[in-house]
Amino acid sequence: MEITRRGLVTSAAVGGGLLVAWWFVPRSYPGPLDPARGEHVFGAWIKIAQDGVVTVAVPQLEMGQGITTLLPQIVAQELGADWRQIAVEPAPVAAAYPNFPLAAKWAELWGPIAPGLSAATDDMQARQFARTQRFTATADGTSLAAYEAPCREAAAAARAMLAQEAAARWDTSWEECEVAGGIVSWGDKSASFGELAVGAAERSAPDPAPIRPEVTSAAPLPAATGDAPSTAPDFPRIDLPSKVDGSFTFAGDVRLPGMVFAAIRHGPNNGSELTGFNEKGADWVSGIVGAVKTKRWLAVAATTWWSAERALDAMEPQFSTAFPVNSDDIDARMDTLLTAGDSFKVAETGFGEAAMTRVDLARRYEVEPAHAAPLETACAAARYSDGQLELWIASQAPEQARIAAAKAVGLRPEDIALYPMPAGGSFDARLEHDHAIEIAHIAKSLGKPVQLTWKRREELIRSRPRAPAFMLLGAQLSAGGGIDALKLRMATPPAGHEFGRRLFGNLTAWAAIAETTGRKDSLACEGAVPAYELPSVTVRHIPVETGQPVGRVRGNSHGTAAFAIESFVDEIAADANREPLSYRMAMLGSDIRLAACLQRAASLAQWNGGVAQSGQGIACYRIGDAETGGRIACVATARQGEGGVRVAQLSAAVDIGRIVNIDIARQQIEGGLLFGIGIALGNAMRMRGGLPTSFDYADLGLPSLADCPEIEVDFIPSEAAPADPGELGAVIAPPAIANALFSATGLRLRRLPLLSGGI
Repeated sequence: MEITRRGLVTSAAVGGGLLVAWWFVPRSYPGPLDPARGEHVFGAWIKIAQDGVVTVAVPQLEMGQGITTLLPQIVAQELGADWRQIAVEPAPVAAAYPNFPLAAKWAELWGPIAPGLSAATDDMQARQFARTQRFTATADGTSLAAYEAPCREAAAAARAMLAQEAAARWDTSWEECEVAGGIVSWGDKSASFGELAVGAAERSAPDPAPIRPEVTSAAPLPAATGDAPSTAPDFPRIDLPSKVDGSFTFAGDVRLPGMVFAAIRHGPNNGSELTGFNEKGADWVSGIVGAVKTKRWLAVAATTWWSAERALDAMEPQFSTAFPVNSDDIDARMDTLLTAGDSFKVAETGFGEAAMTRVDLARRYEVEPAHAAPLETACAAARYSDGQLELWIASQAPEQARIAAAKAVGLRPEDIALYPMPAGGSFDARLEHDHAIEIAHIAKSLGKPVQLTWKRREELIRSRPRAPAFMLLGAQLSAGGGIDALKLRMATPPAGHEFGRRLFGNLTAWAAIAETTGRKDSLACEGAVPAYELPSVTVRHIPVETGQPVGRVRGNSHGTAAFAIESFVDEIAADANREPLSYRMAMLGSDIRLAACLQRAASLAQWNGGVAQSGQGIACYRIGDAETGGRIACVATARQGEGGVRVAQLSAAVDIGRIVNIDIARQQIEGGLLFGIGIALGNAMRMRGGLPTSFDYADLGLPSLADCPEIEVDFIPSEAAPADPGELGAVIAPPAIANALFSATGLRLRRLPLLSGGI
């Protein structure tokens, strides 16, 4: 049965009352953009000024991934603008910019009405949710999938309106006008965008918009060799010059008249309470403006942040916690449940679970929590006046941050103006909004403009790391060592649901844990079904309650799954005396795109078969489905040197479909590979008594420039739909490095970070 919009009515609920299907009601929304002097608005995405500057509204958080270049590039090419006339501004939080793909993917987190009745109904509910909840979250590599088409449509409409205005002046048909380089021309007549903007903005766009037949695309370039490119990119990053000269404005750069600066102290990240502090301890510190305490934290504001920080040290806040988490206890609990815990089947392919009648080879893999640890700690500025709050903050989910801040201080969401700021890195840390709640409290209590900045200690305490996972993989093998059946048991917290209850339910971290304990979570096991075409694959989730809040970090569960599966495949190949590359190729079936990546990566690295002592390890992975997923294969090369074995080279071949901006794609893959090195070879952050054993950023063991290997990246030409490159490098580096270390040393390391247990 398919439910249609017209078929839904307000009806009596079983227990009395009314069930109002509010998101099925058609709605109209006002335009979100406000023009400055001399600017004219063309829909929700574009403003054109009389001086010819074209400003593009970007509804996604710029956090280093280059989205404030990608979306404007799409607009510029469709509009026919000169790249030099393009400007960018953050789009306001508005229903005009819904992220439909992410809303659909996260549907089980926000809870649609009657899910699963039909694909059409689920899609309709996701679309209505995204619109009504102003859901513009930046996550899971959905930016292009969500916004390429709207950007092209908006630009095509604006191009037609400009052509209509020119055609009316020249007494011709607008379809005969050419639009390129910021100029509309017909024969020997021409006019700039700026000259046409006033009249064009008053015209009606044709419906449907006349989208150009060609699509935004950049042909892959040869693999990087370490030399500078011979030519500048066609679409250089818009944010790059201001980041280089320091003029790029982050939340920490906001300055308001009369602003004061706040520092804060938190207790352990699982239900801790502020039990006391020395109220007179900071009397000697100059510049203190006030202190704000809640049940959970203590903040001090002063004329300088350093004064506020010194005051907090002197006040010595004390906290208690009901659940003092210890890493050793977490490990013990996960160890017990991995084999004895109740499990839920989250995926089954081919002949199903019954196809496995025996286990010929089994291995166990362990993954410690991985922290986002962005260089920029949480920061926000706010101003409260007459029941209104202005909030300057970097948020991957700005409307959810606005709702949380409003609820915290007893305001309506519409009483809060949120100004989106870029982030200096995030890796999904800014999907959380604790600091939005805190700055709202502080600004309202003090009645002054205030900026809150967490020190590194607070960032690590409040971090919601990628969930730990213990995995047991078993395979039934054919006579030649092929995999006839694969079964994976994953003991891990229901991280997806826990995160969802914080984001959409506005629950505290410990309340979210309590509400989701024992729940089956398919998102927590995402990626556990490999790209290989195997006769039978079964994935079972064992939900584990550890007491440690967990969340989303770059790569998410794909990083966990890739490490276990690609390590296990390598072990099976070694046990069967099969060459690792050809062994993988034989299992890829119809995925010729991933096979091409494997072959190209092997060619780049001069693959020698991964024989003992060669120091070469190979891995491949796909994020997403066979139609739209991004693919990557990587060969890591490890070499003996001073201080032991080090990774000397990473050679990666990537297929992300149609590439919009080759320069940004390369940056994302290279950055992801370096992030993956940190996951593989860095240090685990252990917990004792609910707190990290170290608050020193250096103790995370993240790679420095001296640790960076030679990196080669090649892109496979493809006309498939664009896939996000941001997480591919991060998930492939750890298994490739693990396999390389086995080749170099003969030791199989089955725990991430690889050196967490020593060699």
